[in-house]
Amino acid sequence: MLNTALVGFGYWGTKLARNFQNLESFNLISIVDLNSKNLASAKKNYPLAKLSNNYKKTIIDDSIDLVVIASPTSSHYKIAKFALENSKHVLVEKPISLSLKEVRKLNEIANKNKKMIFVDYPFLFSGSINFIKKIINENKYGKIVEIESFREQAPIRKDVNVIWDLCTHDISILTYLLKSKPYSIRTIKKKNIKGPFCDTAYINLRYPNNISVLIKNAWISPTKIRLIKIKFEKAILYCDENESIYKIRIYKIRSDKLSNYNLEIPEIDLNEPLSKLASYIYKSIKNNNNKLFQNKFNEKITHLLERINKIND
Repeated sequence: MLNTALVGFGYWGTKLARNFQNLESFNLISIVDLNSKNLASAKKNYPLAKLSNNYKKTIIDDSIDLVVIASPTSSHYKIAKFALENSKHVLVEKPISLSLKEVRKLNEIANKNKKMIFVDYPFLFSGSINFIKKIINENKYGKIVEIESFREQAPIRKDVNVIWDLCTHDISILTYLLKSKPYSIRTIKKKNIKGPFCDTAYINLRYPNNISVLIKNAWISPTKIRLIKIKFEKAILYCDENESIYKIRIYKIRSDKLSNYNLEIPEIDLNEPLSKLASYIYKSIKNNNNKLFQNKFNEKITHLLERINKIND
């Protein structure tokens, strides 16, 4: 069992707390938050956990094995750095940092102290994305021609723009599925509401093997959209994360007419991604093998997001 401390009991922190507490592999022994109302809520839901408003005093506890960080993005680096320096494994809510330099530094400290860094890219643990990964690896429907991804409607963030918020999902998924980086990037950023950050972004990426990618991210929308369309040579796949059961639809192209399709709706794993993430963390620490996050995976995602964010056509 891994003794776990959670730093940040806000919107996402409550979801992480529930998933870690529900697994026998973890013991949520400490919860940290600067907001007294959040701590009161934590006390009500997790009466056995120690509560604090000081993450340093919590992290230096020798009994802590894992620190889960769900605080504002601007604090991710300093908290993760302190945890790693005190020989704790860490899970950080996405984005891990807005700086590639900081991510590299965290990796250096983790390697030096032989500790692991995990980032909460939830869709990498979803049954739908892993079903798609299997299709791509098996070359079941031929080469990928085009990808479109739409993420619309989300809470307006005060710490990052829509690219670091929503596009992080897209870039983590693309890096996971394609195992390559784009050679061309075009970005259009828009401010439709008052505030310091762009709330809408249109991103065009060109990958090797002539793969075109279009991404639209928007906080403001009358409907919630979480849709990925992948056009293969022999089929078009729709992945709709808003669907409760039938998240994937595959339209197989008939050989005689490109305008006619045969519809296939596969069965996929519907277990909650955050629960699967927690299970992955336990197995990784137990077996000393963090396969998903090796080969500088976090650095690749942060580097690409930095490039996307800097470009404005």
